[in-house]
Amino acid sequence: MTVGNGVRGMIAVDKMGAKILFINPSTYETETVLEGFQRTVHELLVMPERGIAYVPIFGDGIHGRNPNPGHTLCVIDLIARKHLADIDLRPYIAPHTLRLAADGLIYVTCENSAVVAVIDPKTNKVIDAIQSGSTNGHRLCITNDGQRIYTDNEEDATVSVIDVPNRKLVGKIAVPRPIAGIAVSGDGGTVITVSDEQPVLFLIDTTAGRYTREVQLEGIPKPAQIARYSPDGRLVAVSSLNSDMVSIMDASFGAQAAIPVGSQPMDFCFHGDELFVGCQGDGSMHIIDIPNRRHKGSFKAGTGCESVGFY
Repeated sequence: MTVGNGVRGMIAVDKMGAKILFINPSTYETETVLEGFQRTVHELLVMPERGIAYVPIFGDGIHGRNPNPGHTLCVIDLIARKHLADIDLRPYIAPHTLRLAADGLIYVTCENSAVVAVIDPKTNKVIDAIQSGSTNGHRLCITNDGQRIYTDNEEDATVSVIDVPNRKLVGKIAVPRPIAGIAVSGDGGTVITVSDEQPVLFLIDTTAGRYTREVQLEGIPKPAQIARYSPDGRLVAVSSLNSDMVSIMDASFGAQAAIPVGSQPMDFCFHGDELFVGCQGDGSMHIIDIPNRRHKGSFKAGTGCESVGFY
């Protein structure tokens, strides 16, 4: 049964609890909890049209300190609310960020293997792997036209540029300092990278293939983490794990608002006029009123959710 706006449900990845939660999108009550996952469930890709979600098992550590890297991509049945299957990525390990591209294939960074693995969701098989040029490739973003993948090579302070149709690395772009997050504009002309050392963004002009300028995050005292464009491309949101805040700004990087949320906000999801933010430090999910750029409410969600999505 749908709830409103065609939404059937809400799914959240409880990284700290090693669980996957199904949440009522109207009452925000946790209705179903999937357990028994290896550590640690990280990130999320929701494919509503297929009734499927994918969740990587990154390993029991964190970026740069992951002694027992995982090699599994979990397939979640959104309708039956069950752990449907696993995709074994070996020999590729430490899967992290995954995105669906315009070609209908899934691309996932496998950090410790320095590749972007290619998954066919029709068969749930690994069909290829693209060299990323760095062992620090943690997150990725894909242009809407499906022509380019960009990976954030954190300690290297570089961004890898991958030609998707030809499945090959075509170059790397240097930024001033180590980075922790990445996003690409709807037109593919701008890549945002998030500084891991200061509360700033580094902007890349993809046509010129170079870093162009720095944007200060106003009202954010410490380095931020994840950046994401809104679905319409008009806004940018940035979570600050270290400052317990989320920044919202227009796509020209003006008119910023710094909004307090819970402890250690990580990933987030645009949903209509609201932004849902998972806070892994205190097990809370926060709702931001986007038009008014203000905190709207919060609710309990597991031990500490990293990612959230609707279907």
